[in-house]
Amino acid sequence: MNPTPLRDRLYPPLAQLAAGLEQMWQQWLELAPYPVPEDLGYVEGTLEGDRLTIVNSCYQTSQFRKIHLELAKVGQNLDILHCVMFPRPAYGLPILGLDLVAGPKGIGAAIVDLSPVGLPGEPLAPGEIDRRLPPAYISALGQLSRPTFSQPRPLPAWGDIFSEFCVFVRPSPGEEEQQFIALALAYGGIHCQQAIQAQPGDGATVAAVTAAQERYCHQQQQNDKTRRILEQAFGAEWADRYLKTLLFDGPGPG
Repeated sequence: MNPTPLRDRLYPPLAQLAAGLEQMWQQWLELAPYPVPEDLGYVEGTLEGDRLTIVNSCYQTSQFRKIHLELAKVGQNLDILHCVMFPRPAYGLPILGLDLVAGPKGIGAAIVDLSPVGLPGEPLAPGEIDRRLPPAYISALGQLSRPTFSQPRPLPAWGDIFSEFCVFVRPSPGEEEQQFIALALAYGGIHCQQAIQAQPGDGATVAAVTAAQERYCHQQQQNDKTRRILEQAFGAEWADRYLKTLLFDGPGPG
C-alpha cells in the first residue's frame, strides 16, 4: 500500500471536496459506523496495466441509513469521487448523489442532485414517475445561486431518477471547478439541515420511499461505465457484488 493516503494523491479539487463532505457531516450529524464487508473497505486491482485503488468510508445516523464516500484512483489517468446519502425509509427525504471523474487535464464529469423519492399523497398518471421533491427542499434549492457552467452534459438514458435541480457538467479547471464544489457542498448542507429537522412518517411513507430507493439503486446499477471498469479490474462476479452490496445496496430498515 502506498503510505500516502489515497485522498492526498487525488486530483486536488476531488480531495478538497472529500474533505469538505467529511467536515460537513461531522458538523451537522451524529455519525456512527456503517458495516462494510471486510474485503470491500480497501480494494486494490489492476486496470489495463495501471493499479486501481478504492477506499470506501461509510456512516449511518438516526436519519440516514447509509452515507457512503468512495474514492478511487487508476494509475495517473483517472481519479473518482462517488458519494451517496440514503435517508432511512421512514423519512420522506430525497437521495443526495454526487460523482466526479477527473483526469490529468481536469474534471471530465461532475454531477450532483437531490433525487426525489416517492411520496404518498397526490395520485400519478399510469406509468408516471414521481419526481417531486419536498417543498422545503424546493424552497432551499431555489434560493441557491447556481452558476452557469460552460460545458453542460446530457443525462444518461437511465437518468429519469434525477430532479429538475440536477447539475451535470464538465467544469473548466479553476473557477468552474470551485463553483461546482461549492454547489455540491451547498446541496449537502441543505440535505443535512432538512434531515435533522425531519420527523419519521407512517407506513405509507416507508413503503413509498422504500420502493423509490429500490428503483434508484436499480437504475444506478445500469451505469455501464462503472460496471465495465469494475469488471475489467476484478471480474464480472465481483463487480456485481460490489454494485449490489456496497454502491447501491437498496434500502435498509426504516
